Amino acid sequence: MIKRNAKWLSDAVGGKLNATESLEFNGVSIDSRKIDQGVLFIPFKGENVDGHKYVQQALESGASLALWQQDVPLPEGLSVIVVEDTLTALQQMAKAYLNEVSPKVIAVTGSNGKTTTKDMIEAVLKPNFKVKKTQGNYNNEIGLPLTICQLDEDTEISILEMGMSGFGEIEFLSQLAQPSIAAITNIGESHMRDLGSREGIAKAKFEITAGLNGPLLYDGDEPLLKPLVDQYSGEVLSIGFNESNDLYIHHLVSLEQSIEFDINDTSYSVSTLGAHNARNATIAIQVGKLLGLSDETIQQNIQSLSLTGMRMERIQGINGSLLINDAYNASPTSMKAAIDTVSQMQQARKIIVLSDVLELGPDEERYHREVGRYFEDQGIDLLLTYGDAAKYISDEAKQFTEVKHFETKDEIADYLKCVLNHHTVCLFKASRGMALETIITSLK
Repeated sequence: MIKRNAKWLSDAVGGKLNATESLEFNGVSIDSRKIDQGVLFIPFKGENVDGHKYVQQALESGASLALWQQDVPLPEGLSVIVVEDTLTALQQMAKAYLNEVSPKVIAVTGSNGKTTTKDMIEAVLKPNFKVKKTQGNYNNEIGLPLTICQLDEDTEISILEMGMSGFGEIEFLSQLAQPSIAAITNIGESHMRDLGSREGIAKAKFEITAGLNGPLLYDGDEPLLKPLVDQYSGEVLSIGFNESNDLYIHHLVSLEQSIEFDINDTSYSVSTLGAHNARNATIAIQVGKLLGLSDETIQQNIQSLSLTGMRMERIQGINGSLLINDAYNASPTSMKAAIDTVSQMQQARKIIVLSDVLELGPDEERYHREVGRYFEDQGIDLLLTYGDAAKYISDEAKQFTEVKHFETKDEIADYLKCVLNHHTVCLFKASRGMALETIITSLK
């Protein structure tokens, strides 16, 4: 992680030094309750809470230095660097540190699959390079700079996830990180409320090219990306299930614990579920190739894949059942992919639990009804729904499968306790705010 002195930091952020030049800091914290010895504490001035109130506490708890925003009255005796804006200073510091460490930066964005793809890229590269990836969902204007500050001096590859809720955010992150390779996993419906349309979402995701100096990998099956990709002057590689793609995924086979597929003329096996993950894996595989790894090495490395929790996470449930926790987040597109995944599984009885997809704006009902109609000919035995918007899913799906709608998550848990057995697979998916994983806790 970052280890520098006050003089370096003051120069990097254009601040006024109110501390000894040689005073060193090791790491960064933005939470006064989580202070390790010698860290730099950065307070933020929010609408409801002003972190400057906790600077003295942070210094007393072991922080060696802090930033201080110039529009906040400064008490005497604090070891701080005064800056115009503490968030901007964090970003400036991260950019300066990234320039000095100088790793290859791989940037990943998309409506769905960012974290899974990031995990897959790490699995492909880690045995051969010193790799550091975004932890959790530290993928915004605060989280990404903090991730950069976690890089060790000898980091060779930095895998950075880039998220957004509006226009201009990914453009800023890309210009800060200056990626060597970038990937757009797909275009879904997340943030429809803020961006207005899938076209708007595509434009916002394409902002990843703003600071890109190298190849762009993208979902070639998504028509909305093609006119945008034509504007990029660098190398582009399309990925998908249509034969016209540069990286053509075919001969896909879904097994109990893995997927097997061909990319053009080469076969791969990856320990995850879902046809949609073949595209995510192809991104990771191609990143490995762009960095000089052989097909044999990539295939060997990707066997060590370990996905972040609540992404197609297999869990042993009660009575020998198989539970799949895919409840970290959801969009209509990713819900359809989850339905496909369960449809292709071998268990005798297939159950899906769905709840609301949030932030869809005025088209919320239409998108939920589309998910319900997607159950046609999928071979799903039972659909359980919870939430006001999810009721639209069950209303449409009842013509294709058995459906039950519940008013509480506890009711779903109680019902499942009576029907789960060793012949059953049950998948859970919804937006983060619906917290469907609480049902799973009682079914282990």
